Amino acid sequence: MATIADPRNTTGRLISAADVQGAAVYDKVGEKLGTIETVMIDKASGRIAYAVMSFGGFLGIGDRHHPLPWQTLRYDPDLGGYVVDLDRDRLEGAPAYDEATRTALEDEMFGRRVHDYYGVEPFWSAVI
Repeated sequence: MATIADPRNTTGRLISAADVQGAAVYDKVGEKLGTIETVMIDKASGRIAYAVMSFGGFLGIGDRHHPLPWQTLRYDPDLGGYVVDLDRDRLEGAPAYDEATRTALEDEMFGRRVHDYYGVEPFWSAVI
């Protein structure tokens, strides 16, 4: 009988979605940029499309939601979070939405803007 991996074990290869949610996102020099709110999974392929990161605001008020293509994130076990090759200035200009202008992440035009901004292939066209 197989045993299920302990979701609290962050040293293994796998991580539960519950542990990704709430994880910190850092820039490449270790400065915290924000927190992952959720991950968006492509239902057809089963691949993670985006990690939606909250950025800005104060105590959750005025936060901007930045969909980061999953392939732009790298897990750093020393930081206990994810690292992106961005700084605050570049993140300020990134495609984002707030609660008042919630954008459907399924919208292909918005998705293309996100992937073009980060210079990566869209999750729906990348080869596995």
